Amino acid sequence: MLPDALTFTAPAPLVDIGANLTHESFAADLDAVLERARSANVTTLILTGTERAAIEAALTLCERDALVTLHTTAGLHPHHASDWTPAFADWMASAAQHQRVKAIGECGLDYNRDFSSRTDQKRAFEAQLELAARTQKPLFLHERDAGVDMLDMIKQWRDDIGDAVIHCFTGEKETLYGYLDLDLHIGLTGWLCDERRGHHLRSLVRDIPANRLMVETDCPYLLPRNLPAKLKGRRHEPALLPWIVREIAHYRGEREHELSVSSTETARRFFNLPLTEDA
Repeated sequence: MLPDALTFTAPAPLVDIGANLTHESFAADLDAVLERARSANVTTLILTGTERAAIEAALTLCERDALVTLHTTAGLHPHHASDWTPAFADWMASAAQHQRVKAIGECGLDYNRDFSSRTDQKRAFEAQLELAARTQKPLFLHERDAGVDMLDMIKQWRDDIGDAVIHCFTGEKETLYGYLDLDLHIGLTGWLCDERRGHHLRSLVRDIPANRLMVETDCPYLLPRNLPAKLKGRRHEPALLPWIVREIAHYRGEREHELSVSSTETARRFFNLPLTEDA
C-alpha cells in the first residue's frame, strides 16, 4: 500500500511509456501495483524490453487479464550489446512481429557505464535501427553521455526510420535541440524531481513541443526524490506517474490536465494505440 500522501489521481488518463514491470521487485505484488496504477488513472503501460528474458516475460504479462492495458517494447539495451548475435537477431526479428510489441528498443548508446564496449554498442544499435526501418515500428531509445554519436547515427538513418523517442531524457540543451531538430520525441521521468542532478531539465521542458512530449516512470528506478512522503523500500511504480506529470506541468507553466491530455494523445499516436482506448 502507498501512504495516503502518495495516493494521486491524474485529471485525465495517462500512458506510462516506460515501466520495467518484469523487474524482480514486482514479482510478489504485481496485481496490487496494477490496481494502484488504475486507481491513479494510469490506464496504459508500455513495458520495457531490454533483453530476451525481459521481452519474453513482458509478452507473458501482456496476455494476462489486467486492470490496465499492457504493451511492450522489444530490443537489446546497450548494457547487453555484446549479446547481439546472428541467432539473437533472428529471434528479435520474430519477436518484433508480435502484436503487443509496439516499438523496437530499448536500444541506443550508454557511455556512462560502458557495460558493453562502444564498438559492440554501435553494432547492436545499428542492427536495431535497421530492424526498425524494416518493420516501420517506432524506436524506444536510450542515451547516456553519448549524445554526439547518437545524433550522428540517427541522422544517417533518419530518412528510413519512423518515429523515435529518447526515453528518460537527461541530457543538456544542445543535445535536446539536436533531437528535436530530427523530429524525435522526448520521454521525461522523475529525474527533474531530483535536486542533485535534475535542475537543468526544469528550464528545458518548456522547449519541448507538446506533440513531442511523453511521460514515464522508468519504474522501479528513478523514484522522485521530492515526493511529499517517504516510501519504504524506495521502489518506484506507475501509480506515482501523476506526481511526475504535476512537476513537469509546473515547470512548463501549464495546467496538469492539459499536459495529461496532450502526453496521452502523443503516446497513443506514437505507439499506434487506439485514440479512444479506455483501458
